Amino acid sequence: MEILTVTNISLQENGVSVLQPISFSQKPGQKLALAGESGAGKSTLLQIVAGLIQPSTGAVHANGSRVRGPQETLVPGHPGVAYLSQKSDLPHSLRVEQVLRYANKRPQAEAQAVYALCRIAHLAQRRTDQLSGGEQQRVALARLLLGAPQLLLLDEPFSNLDRTHKRILQSIIEELGTRLGITCLLVSHDATDVLPWADEIVVLHRGRLVQQGPPTQLYHQPADEATAALFGDYNLVRGFDRRALHPGKRHHKDAALLVRPEQFRLGAADAKGAPGTVQAVRFFGSYYEVEIQLKENMVRVRVATTKLRAGDATVVSAAAGTGWEMTAPPSG
Repeated sequence: MEILTVTNISLQENGVSVLQPISFSQKPGQKLALAGESGAGKSTLLQIVAGLIQPSTGAVHANGSRVRGPQETLVPGHPGVAYLSQKSDLPHSLRVEQVLRYANKRPQAEAQAVYALCRIAHLAQRRTDQLSGGEQQRVALARLLLGAPQLLLLDEPFSNLDRTHKRILQSIIEELGTRLGITCLLVSHDATDVLPWADEIVVLHRGRLVQQGPPTQLYHQPADEATAALFGDYNLVRGFDRRALHPGKRHHKDAALLVRPEQFRLGAADAKGAPGTVQAVRFFGSYYEVEIQLKENMVRVRVATTKLRAGDATVVSAAAGTGWEMTAPPSG
Protein backbone atom coordinates (compact mmCIF):
# COMPACT_ATOMS: atom_id res chain seq x y z
CA MET A 1 0.00 0.00 0.00
CA GLU A 2 1.28 3.48 -0.91
CA ILE A 3 1.95 5.98 1.84
CA LEU A 4 1.12 8.81 -0.60
CA THR A 5 -1.11 8.96 -3.67
CA VAL A 6 -1.52 12.10 -5.75
CA THR A 7 -4.34 11.87 -8.30
CA ASN A 8 -5.03 14.43 -11.05
CA ILE A 9 -3.96 17.41 -8.94
CA SER A 10 -4.23 20.74 -10.75
CA LEU A 11 -4.26 24.38 -9.68
CA GLN A 12 -5.66 27.49 -11.31
CA GLU A 13 -4.85 30.94 -9.91
CA ASN A 14 -6.45 34.07 -11.37
CA GLY A 15 -7.20 32.24 -14.59
CA VAL A 16 -3.63 30.99 -14.95
CA SER A 17 -2.78 27.27 -14.91
CA VAL A 18 -0.11 26.80 -12.23
CA LEU A 19 -0.30 23.00 -12.17
CA GLN A 20 -1.74 20.79 -14.89
CA PRO A 21 -3.21 17.42 -13.81
CA ILE A 22 -0.45 15.52 -12.00
CA SER A 23 -0.54 11.98 -10.63
CA PHE A 24 2.10 9.88 -8.85
CA SER A 25 2.45 7.68 -5.79
CA GLN A 26 5.06 6.87 -3.16
CA LYS A 27 5.69 3.64 -1.29
CA PRO A 28 6.69 3.50 2.40
CA GLY A 29 10.45 3.91 2.68
CA GLN A 30 10.84 5.12 -0.91
CA LYS A 31 12.99 8.22 -1.31
CA LEU A 32 11.07 10.34 -3.82
CA ALA A 33 12.14 13.75 -5.15
CA LEU A 34 10.29 16.47 -7.05
CA ALA A 35 12.72 18.23 -9.38
CA GLY A 36 12.43 21.12 -11.81
CA GLU A 37 13.71 24.61 -12.48
CA SER A 38 12.55 27.55 -10.35
CA GLY A 39 8.90 28.26 -11.06
CA ALA A 40 8.11 24.73 -12.25
CA GLY A 41 5.50 24.26 -9.50
CA LYS A 42 7.43 21.94 -7.17
CA SER A 43 6.89 23.82 -3.92
CA THR A 44 3.27 24.55 -4.79
CA LEU A 45 2.62 20.86 -5.35
CA LEU A 46 4.37 19.96 -2.09
CA GLN A 47 2.22 22.44 -0.18
CA ILE A 48 -0.90 20.86 -1.72
CA VAL A 49 0.36 17.47 -0.51
CA ALA A 50 0.85 19.01 2.95
CA GLY A 51 -2.71 20.39 2.96
CA LEU A 52 -1.56 24.02 2.94
CA ILE A 53 -2.96 24.93 -0.50
CA GLN A 54 -6.36 23.95 -1.89
CA PRO A 55 -6.09 22.30 -5.33
CA SER A 56 -8.51 23.14 -8.10
CA THR A 57 -9.02 19.48 -9.03
CA GLY A 58 -7.86 16.07 -7.87
CA ALA A 59 -7.11 14.49 -4.51
CA VAL A 60 -4.19 13.63 -2.26
CA HIS A 61 -4.27 10.60 0.05
CA ALA A 62 -1.63 10.17 2.76
CA ASN A 63 -1.47 7.43 5.37
CA GLY A 64 -4.71 5.96 4.03
CA SER A 65 -6.95 9.05 4.19
CA ARG A 66 -7.62 12.10 2.03
CA VAL A 67 -5.65 15.26 2.72
CA ARG A 68 -8.05 18.17 3.21
CA GLY A 69 -7.05 21.62 2.04
CA PRO A 70 -7.39 24.93 3.93
CA GLN A 71 -10.90 25.49 2.53
CA GLU A 72 -12.04 22.27 4.21
CA THR A 73 -10.41 22.45 7.63
CA LEU A 74 -9.65 25.13 10.22
CA VAL A 75 -6.18 23.79 11.04
CA PRO A 76 -4.07 23.08 7.94
CA GLY A 77 -2.09 19.86 7.87
CA HIS A 78 -2.65 16.13 7.93
CA PRO A 79 -2.05 13.50 10.65
CA GLY A 80 1.28 11.77 10.27
CA VAL A 81 2.56 14.26 7.68
CA ALA A 82 5.20 16.90 8.55
CA TYR A 83 6.29 19.78 6.32
CA LEU A 84 9.69 21.50 6.55
CA SER A 85 9.79 24.79 4.65
CA GLN A 86 12.83 26.65 3.32
CA LYS A 87 12.72 28.86 6.43
CA SER A 88 12.92 27.31 9.88
CA ASP A 89 10.06 29.44 11.35
CA LEU A 90 11.17 28.81 14.93
CA PRO A 91 9.63 30.82 17.80
CA HIS A 92 11.78 33.88 18.44
CA SER A 93 14.06 34.08 21.52
CA LEU A 94 12.96 30.81 23.15
CA ARG A 95 15.58 28.35 24.31
CA VAL A 96 15.97 25.34 22.03
CA GLU A 97 15.10 23.06 24.95
CA GLN A 98 11.75 24.83 25.34
CA VAL A 99 10.88 24.62 21.65
CA LEU A 100 11.59 20.92 21.57
CA ARG A 101 9.84 20.14 24.88
CA TYR A 102 6.59 21.73 23.69
CA ALA A 103 6.69 19.68 20.46
CA ASN A 104 7.73 16.32 21.88
CA LYS A 105 5.35 13.36 21.55
CA ARG A 106 8.00 10.67 21.93
CA PRO A 107 9.36 8.86 25.00
CA GLN A 108 12.47 10.51 26.39
CA ALA A 109 14.85 7.86 25.02
CA GLU A 110 13.44 8.33 21.51
CA ALA A 111 13.61 12.11 21.87
CA GLN A 112 17.29 11.90 22.79
CA ALA A 113 17.88 9.75 19.71
CA VAL A 114 16.27 12.47 17.58
CA TYR A 115 18.52 15.14 19.13
CA ALA A 116 21.58 12.99 18.44
CA LEU A 117 20.49 12.29 14.86
CA CYS A 118 19.95 16.01 14.18
CA ARG A 119 23.26 16.97 15.86
CA ILE A 120 21.59 19.51 18.18
CA ALA A 121 22.08 18.13 21.71
CA HIS A 122 24.71 20.80 22.43
CA LEU A 123 22.28 23.58 21.44
CA ALA A 124 19.67 22.92 24.15
CA GLN A 125 20.35 26.06 26.23
CA ARG A 126 20.87 28.42 23.27
CA ARG A 127 18.12 30.82 22.21
CA THR A 128 16.68 30.37 18.74
CA ASP A 129 17.89 33.83 17.70
CA GLN A 130 21.46 32.80 18.62
CA LEU A 131 21.54 29.94 16.10
CA SER A 132 23.08 29.94 12.63
CA GLY A 133 20.86 29.20 9.64
CA GLY A 134 22.01 25.58 9.53
CA GLU A 135 21.44 25.12 13.25
CA GLN A 136 17.96 26.62 12.99
CA GLN A 137 17.08 24.24 10.18
CA ARG A 138 18.25 21.21 12.18
CA VAL A 139 16.28 22.33 15.25
CA ALA A 140 13.19 22.87 13.07
CA LEU A 141 13.64 19.38 11.64
CA ALA A 142 14.02 17.86 15.11
CA ARG A 143 10.85 19.64 16.25
CA LEU A 144 8.94 17.95 13.39
CA LEU A 145 10.49 14.55 14.06
CA LEU A 146 9.42 14.71 17.71
CA GLY A 147 5.83 14.59 16.42
CA ALA A 148 6.57 11.09 15.06
CA PRO A 149 5.46 11.63 11.44
CA GLN A 150 5.31 8.79 8.92
CA LEU A 151 5.82 11.10 5.92
CA LEU A 152 8.21 14.06 5.90
CA LEU A 153 7.91 16.72 3.18
CA LEU A 154 11.12 18.69 2.60
CA ASP A 155 10.80 21.93 0.61
CA GLU A 156 14.24 23.02 -0.69
CA PRO A 157 15.81 22.22 2.72
CA PHE A 158 19.36 23.11 1.59
CA SER A 159 18.67 26.34 -0.30
CA ASN A 160 19.87 28.79 2.37
CA LEU A 161 22.74 26.75 3.82
CA ASP A 162 26.47 27.02 3.37
CA ARG A 163 28.45 23.99 2.20
CA THR A 164 29.27 22.66 5.70
CA HIS A 165 25.73 22.86 7.09
CA LYS A 166 24.31 21.49 3.84
CA ARG A 167 26.47 18.37 4.12
CA ILE A 168 25.37 17.86 7.74
CA LEU A 169 21.68 18.15 6.85
CA GLN A 170 22.11 15.87 3.85
CA SER A 171 23.59 13.14 6.04
CA ILE A 172 20.73 13.53 8.54
CA ILE A 173 18.07 13.18 5.84
CA GLU A 174 19.92 10.15 4.47
CA GLU A 175 19.60 8.47 7.88
CA LEU A 176 15.94 9.28 8.55
CA GLY A 177 14.59 6.22 6.79
CA THR A 178 16.95 3.67 8.29
CA ARG A 179 17.01 5.03 11.86
CA LEU A 180 13.48 6.36 12.33
CA GLY A 181 11.51 4.62 9.57
CA ILE A 182 10.31 7.94 8.11
CA THR A 183 9.49 8.24 4.41
CA CYS A 184 10.75 11.44 2.75
CA LEU A 185 9.51 13.46 -0.23
CA LEU A 186 12.08 16.11 -1.15
CA VAL A 187 11.80 19.15 -3.44
CA SER A 188 14.91 20.63 -5.04
CA HIS A 189 16.01 22.46 -8.19
CA ASP A 190 19.61 21.25 -7.71
CA ALA A 191 20.57 17.94 -9.34
CA THR A 192 23.31 17.35 -6.78
CA ASP A 193 20.63 17.22 -4.07
CA VAL A 194 18.49 14.55 -5.70
CA LEU A 195 20.59 12.37 -8.04
CA PRO A 196 22.65 10.65 -5.30
CA TRP A 197 19.73 10.48 -2.83
CA ALA A 198 16.48 9.61 -4.57
CA ASP A 199 15.15 6.19 -5.51
CA GLU A 200 12.85 7.90 -8.02
CA ILE A 201 12.46 11.44 -9.34
CA VAL A 202 9.36 13.24 -10.61
CA VAL A 203 10.30 16.06 -13.00
CA LEU A 204 8.05 19.11 -13.39
CA HIS A 205 8.32 21.71 -16.15
CA ARG A 206 6.00 24.71 -16.24
CA GLY A 207 3.45 22.96 -14.06
CA ARG A 208 3.44 19.69 -16.01
CA LEU A 209 4.84 16.28 -15.08
CA VAL A 210 7.22 15.58 -17.96
CA GLN A 211 9.12 12.50 -16.74
CA GLN A 212 9.31 10.09 -13.82
CA GLY A 213 11.86 7.39 -13.16
CA PRO A 214 15.08 6.40 -11.38
CA PRO A 215 17.96 8.92 -11.38
CA THR A 216 20.06 6.95 -13.88
CA GLN A 217 17.23 6.97 -16.43
CA LEU A 218 16.58 10.70 -16.10
CA TYR A 219 20.29 11.49 -16.39
CA HIS A 220 21.04 9.27 -19.39
CA GLN A 221 17.63 9.28 -21.14
CA PRO A 222 15.92 12.62 -20.44
CA ALA A 223 12.50 13.25 -21.98
CA ASP A 224 13.51 16.62 -23.40
CA GLU A 225 16.24 19.23 -23.43
CA ALA A 226 14.91 21.02 -20.35
CA THR A 227 15.15 17.79 -18.35
CA ALA A 228 18.62 17.12 -19.72
CA ALA A 229 19.76 20.57 -18.55
CA LEU A 230 18.24 20.04 -15.13
CA PHE A 231 20.57 17.16 -14.32
CA GLY A 232 23.86 18.39 -15.70
CA ASP A 233 25.86 19.57 -18.70
CA TYR A 234 25.17 17.96 -22.06
CA ASN A 235 25.94 18.15 -25.77
CA LEU A 236 23.43 17.88 -28.62
CA VAL A 237 25.21 16.63 -31.74
CA ARG A 238 23.56 16.75 -35.17
CA GLY A 239 24.38 15.97 -38.77
CA PHE A 240 27.67 14.46 -39.97
CA ASP A 241 29.29 14.56 -36.52
CA ARG A 242 26.48 12.50 -34.98
CA ARG A 243 27.14 9.64 -37.41
CA ALA A 244 30.91 9.91 -36.96
CA LEU A 245 30.61 9.60 -33.17
CA HIS A 246 28.75 6.29 -33.51
CA PRO A 247 29.97 4.72 -36.78
CA GLY A 248 27.80 1.84 -37.96
CA LYS A 249 24.85 2.79 -35.76
CA ARG A 250 21.53 3.64 -37.41
CA HIS A 251 20.23 7.10 -36.53
CA HIS A 252 16.81 8.67 -36.87
CA LYS A 253 16.96 11.24 -39.66
CA ASP A 254 15.87 14.23 -37.54
CA ALA A 255 17.33 13.15 -34.20
CA ALA A 256 19.97 14.93 -32.18
CA LEU A 257 22.37 12.79 -30.18
CA LEU A 258 22.52 13.80 -26.51
CA VAL A 259 25.90 13.01 -24.96
CA ARG A 260 27.07 14.02 -21.49
CA PRO A 261 30.59 15.55 -21.44
CA GLU A 262 32.09 12.62 -19.52
CA GLN A 263 30.72 10.12 -22.09
CA PHE A 264 33.10 11.32 -24.81
CA ARG A 265 36.50 9.79 -25.48
CA LEU A 266 39.45 11.63 -27.06
CA GLY A 267 41.86 9.93 -29.46
CA ALA A 268 44.78 10.67 -31.72
CA ALA A 269 44.14 12.50 -34.98
CA ASP A 270 44.12 9.21 -36.96
CA ALA A 271 41.66 7.42 -34.64
CA LYS A 272 38.05 6.58 -35.53
CA GLY A 273 35.45 9.19 -34.65
CA ALA A 274 34.64 12.81 -35.39
CA PRO A 275 37.75 14.92 -36.11
CA GLY A 276 37.97 18.30 -34.46
CA THR A 277 40.15 21.15 -33.26
CA VAL A 278 40.61 22.11 -29.61
CA GLN A 279 39.29 25.60 -28.90
CA ALA A 280 39.93 25.78 -25.14
CA VAL A 281 41.03 23.68 -22.17
CA ARG A 282 39.70 24.56 -18.71
CA PHE A 283 40.76 23.09 -15.35
CA PHE A 284 37.99 22.48 -12.77
CA GLY A 285 39.97 20.72 -10.05
CA SER A 286 38.75 17.13 -10.34
CA TYR A 287 38.52 17.25 -14.15
CA TYR A 288 39.43 19.16 -17.30
CA GLU A 289 36.84 20.43 -19.75
CA VAL A 290 37.99 20.48 -23.36
CA GLU A 291 35.99 22.54 -25.88
CA ILE A 292 36.29 21.10 -29.38
CA GLN A 293 35.02 22.35 -32.73
CA LEU A 294 33.87 19.45 -34.88
CA LYS A 295 32.77 19.75 -38.49
CA GLU A 296 29.24 20.91 -37.63
CA ASN A 297 29.08 21.06 -33.82
CA MET A 298 30.93 22.51 -30.85
CA VAL A 299 31.18 19.97 -27.99
CA ARG A 300 32.48 19.97 -24.44
CA VAL A 301 34.41 16.92 -23.28
CA ARG A 302 35.21 16.13 -19.65
CA VAL A 303 38.39 14.14 -18.87
CA ALA A 304 40.44 13.43 -15.76
CA THR A 305 43.67 14.63 -17.36
CA THR A 306 44.86 15.87 -20.74
CA LYS A 307 47.89 17.29 -22.54
CA LEU A 308 45.81 18.92 -25.26
CA ARG A 309 46.07 22.65 -25.85
CA ALA A 310 44.10 25.14 -27.93
CA GLY A 311 44.76 24.55 -31.63
CA ASP A 312 45.55 20.83 -31.31
CA ALA A 313 43.83 18.33 -33.59
CA THR A 314 42.00 15.43 -31.95
CA VAL A 315 39.25 12.91 -32.60
CA VAL A 316 36.11 12.63 -30.50
CA SER A 317 34.07 9.44 -30.08
CA ALA A 318 31.19 8.47 -27.83
CA ALA A 319 31.81 5.65 -25.36
CA ALA A 320 30.06 2.39 -26.20
CA GLY A 321 26.46 2.27 -25.01
CA THR A 322 26.21 6.06 -24.51
CA GLY A 323 24.30 8.72 -26.38
CA TRP A 324 20.54 9.23 -26.34
CA GLU A 325 18.62 10.15 -29.47
CA MET A 326 16.17 12.99 -28.97
CA THR A 327 13.68 13.22 -31.82
CA ALA A 328 11.35 15.76 -30.21
CA PRO A 329 12.09 19.44 -30.86
CA PRO A 330 14.11 21.08 -28.05
CA SER A 331 11.88 22.53 -25.34
CA GLY A 332 12.16 26.22 -24.60
